[in-house]
Amino acid sequence: MSGYPSAPHPAYIPVEVCSAVGLPASASLETCMDAVQADVAVNGVAAPAADVPGLEEVVRSAAGRGVDLKVVVLAQSPPIDTPLRDIATEVGQAHPGSTVLVLSPGWAGTYSTSYDRVLLEAGQDVAKLAPNPVQGAQNFVDQLKTPIFPWTAFTVFLVIGVAGAAFATRFLRNRAARRQAEVHSPELRA
Repeated sequence: MSGYPSAPHPAYIPVEVCSAVGLPASASLETCMDAVQADVAVNGVAAPAADVPGLEEVVRSAAGRGVDLKVVVLAQSPPIDTPLRDIATEVGQAHPGSTVLVLSPGWAGTYSTSYDRVLLEAGQDVAKLAPNPVQGAQNFVDQLKTPIFPWTAFTVFLVIGVAGAAFATRFLRNRAARRQAEVHSPELRA
C-alpha cells in the first residue's frame, strides 16, 4: 500500500454527461447522473432523443447475441476522453453483469466485467470512428462478438513444435554420429 488515501472511482464525471439526457450543463452532476441511470434502467440507453430508437435496436440485438449492453451518448465531448470510462464504470456498477459503452463525438469509453480491457478497447476504436452513435454501438457489439485468434494455443503449439524439432534434430545428429563412428572404427575394418 502506498500510504496515500485513495478515492473511490470513478473520480471525474464531466458536465457533458448532462447532454445525454437533455439537461443543461448547469444542472448538478448528481441530477444528470441520476437521469442517465434512470434512462438506462428503462431501455438500456441514455442519449439524445434522435439516437434513442436506433440505439434501442442495437441493445436488443446485442441481447440476442448474449451481450447485456448499456449505451450512453454525450452530445458534446469533455476536454479529455478519460471521463467516458468513469461514466461507463458508474453505469456498469449500477447494472452488474452489463457491458457499458459511452460515446461522445470522436471518443469512447467502456466498462465490463464480462470482456477484457483489450477487447473493450478494440471495440472502442471501431465505435468512435463510426459516423454516428448508432453505427458506433453496432460496430462495438460486432467487435465484441468477433472471434479472436487463439494466440495462447498457437504459441503453445509453436513452442512444442520447435522443441520437438530441436529434439529430433539432436537425436538424428547423435544417431548419424554413432553410425559414422561405427563405419570409421578401426576394429570394424580388420
